[in-house]
Amino acid sequence: MNNAIVSPVNLPIIMPSNVLFVLSSADKTLTGAQTGWYLPEAAHPYYVLAPHTHIDFAAPKGPNPPIDEGSVKAFANDAQCTKFLNDETVNSKLASAKKLSDINVKDYDAIFYVGGHAPVIDLASDPVNHKLASDFWNAGKIVSAVCHGTAALVGAVDASGKSIFNGRSFTGFSNTEEEMAGKVKDVPFLLEDKISSLGGKYEKAAEPWGVKLVVDGKLITGQNPASATSVGEAILKALS
Repeated sequence: MNNAIVSPVNLPIIMPSNVLFVLSSADKTLTGAQTGWYLPEAAHPYYVLAPHTHIDFAAPKGPNPPIDEGSVKAFANDAQCTKFLNDETVNSKLASAKKLSDINVKDYDAIFYVGGHAPVIDLASDPVNHKLASDFWNAGKIVSAVCHGTAALVGAVDASGKSIFNGRSFTGFSNTEEEMAGKVKDVPFLLEDKISSLGGKYEKAAEPWGVKLVVDGKLITGQNPASATSVGEAILKALS
């Protein structure tokens, strides 16, 4: 019997996709309350994507972006959040987080903005971030965010200069959720109102804090912490 030998050279080399997680560098809201990136909104998508993709972290100021301490307490009993905090690989990535100004869009297939109130404070008004998000969009890459991470995209524009939200469906932290959280005075704008004013078509879960995922082409958004896993799954599906 003749057994054909297939040389490894002839096998297709499948390179894993590269995903950039962007976290805020802000540590205080407008009222002076402590803030930062929101733990489950990083941890839950991370563990959906990490087995299948290469993930880098980045922030406006680079290494060690601050975490929202309240999210650590609120999710102390969440297994994935606990794992994330103690994950040596994750801690190494956070300690060596890249500066947004050093990112080359060509190195990545998708960008994902982690939430927490912090992105509304810095990323929403950061021209470097506006250009980065716009460049990802105009290169046909996946642009995604969860909760207040969506605020990081308010300055992102398409090739014609229009907001990437114009005429597209999206979600993010709702006005009702902001009011229930008692954080209206902590942020410069309400995400639902701001992006709707840019021409976006806002969608939300039937009840506050419910899971809501919106996928409109390459734009993937989740409403709140409960929606973070769904965003990760949608990114993975879009990369497949």
